[in-house]
Amino acid sequence: MRIIFVLFIISLTSLSLAQTLTDSNLPIVIITTPSGQSIQDDPRIICNMKIIDNGFNIRNYITDQPTNYDGIIAIEIRGSTSQQYPKKGYGFETQDSLGANLQVAILGMPPENDWILNGPYPDKTLVRNALTFDLARKMGHYASDYRFCELVIDGDHRGTYIMMERIKQDVNRVNIAELATPNLWDDTLTGGYIVKVDKLTGEVGYSWLSNYDNEVVFQFHDPEFDDLNSLQASYMENEIVQFEDIINGPNFDDPNIGYSQYINTQSFYDFFILQELGRTVDGYRSSSFLHKDKDGFSWNSKIVAGPMWDFNLSYGNADYCDADLTTGWQYNFNNVCNFSTSIPFWWGKLLQSSSYANGLKCRWEELRTGPLKTSNIHNFIDSLANYLQESRIRNFQRWPIIGQYVNWNGFVGQSYQEDLDYLKTYIANRATWVDNNIPGTCSLALEEGEFNAAYHKVWPNPSSEDLNLGISLFQTGDVEFVVYDIAGKIVYEQNLGTLNEGTHAFELDKFNLQTGSYIYWVKVNNDLLYSGKMVRL
Repeated sequence: MRIIFVLFIISLTSLSLAQTLTDSNLPIVIITTPSGQSIQDDPRIICNMKIIDNGFNIRNYITDQPTNYDGIIAIEIRGSTSQQYPKKGYGFETQDSLGANLQVAILGMPPENDWILNGPYPDKTLVRNALTFDLARKMGHYASDYRFCELVIDGDHRGTYIMMERIKQDVNRVNIAELATPNLWDDTLTGGYIVKVDKLTGEVGYSWLSNYDNEVVFQFHDPEFDDLNSLQASYMENEIVQFEDIINGPNFDDPNIGYSQYINTQSFYDFFILQELGRTVDGYRSSSFLHKDKDGFSWNSKIVAGPMWDFNLSYGNADYCDADLTTGWQYNFNNVCNFSTSIPFWWGKLLQSSSYANGLKCRWEELRTGPLKTSNIHNFIDSLANYLQESRIRNFQRWPIIGQYVNWNGFVGQSYQEDLDYLKTYIANRATWVDNNIPGTCSLALEEGEFNAAYHKVWPNPSSEDLNLGISLFQTGDVEFVVYDIAGKIVYEQNLGTLNEGTHAFELDKFNLQTGSYIYWVKVNNDLLYSGKMVRL
């Protein structure tokens, strides 16, 4: 009752202190609801949406004509726990005059019809989700594209929002095969699927429980269960069952029949790394996505961890279950707290494999020299804060919560800058703890004139000469080197044979490639291990 009362008072106070929005450096999104209607959790209502976005470094005035979108949307309140907050999040579809889906390039993002307006509330920095999406992209994975904006609904300025892509199958989103589209083998069964581990709140269709923990719940996300036939649903459910059975079995790390035959290992490394860096209180057990492409449709039809989602209560921003500590592993959550949802056992079990742990450690060390370098993360946070300097003042006039506890803040700064500094300090301390405690061994030295054996190297690059390749392997496997042009077409491939765990160097076969940029992949057992850019002169 106390929590509800406090939120009610905050809501009333914010209405009285709200500043009228006249212009902004951010795009302005204006939603108008039909007379007598308000946006609800369910069902969606039909509204008009206008977006004013005059371009980079050009001010947007609320009196300007819409420049990006002026049309129909079907909108509803979204979220589960977040619906307790007075600043709501929304999901909407762009539609034509007949109510059909309308593909639109909202704010320069790739065309789609399914969008989210995320309203950061307990995250008073406003940047935790954007930071995580940016890191995931820099690590080579899809994460929702996003744009900051200011939102007005029926003349009421609602503050700073993030317009972002909803996770779904699409060539510009989770790029897996559309399930209903047959491939060369007339296969409409084996993919693509997006599923999630999540709690049974919000909009839930069919779900099933792990055979090893009835507090681990799997759900179909895209396609939704209602769009699947019984064979398709059974297929993907059985894929998860087989994967869990293998991980629980005695040969789970066997290179031929173990975990590597079922999962995209690097995606699991990176999912683990971001969940642990953020010490995400809901990590692994809620809003945690997995996806699988169609067999034979792409280079990888194994289970892929991700995309990343929902980091508002991350990076020290939750005060329960040790989530505000910079020490300890979040994957051990089940030992710390007894919740209605649990973390799947396989995140801990995989670390018992020396090959998996060693690869994870090397991946962490590699990322710490690039995207996860503390100074790089801090610089990105500062750049976002600078970009939001104007709009966040209005946001906290509309929602005056700076200096106030909001469920479930792990820290309450007395100014925006204090909240921002806490985020940066938390990340620095957390990353240092992971540096010193991440399991595995990655001690292969860099000798003068040689490649870094802990990872990989193609040299010389750029070059018009013959190429050399150096790689580290942490398990025995069939290795292949593949080169793609910028259109995604394979222009060169060389099978390097079956190689044992350890370091290897090769002089690659003669290249006959035109001048330009290319992407190369090193695949082990048809699973991407390393990738990079190669320039031919």
